[in-house]
Amino acid sequence: MSLSQITKRFINDERGVTAVEYAILGVAISAIILAAVANDSTLGTAISNAMTQISTNITSANTGG
Repeated sequence: MSLSQITKRFINDERGVTAVEYAILGVAISAIILAAVANDSTLGTAISNAMTQISTNITSANTGG
């Protein structure tokens, strides 16, 4: 097999392309989520406040108060 045949075969090989596309999509979605819930955003503050309230309620329920 000649070098040109190997090169053509390599260029035309599409195995693994889907996995790379999904990886890129995953990174993009993660970046969007992180930007949306950053500490200085309204959504991030709302989520933080809700989690604090949930934690307080759980602690209160566990101590019988």
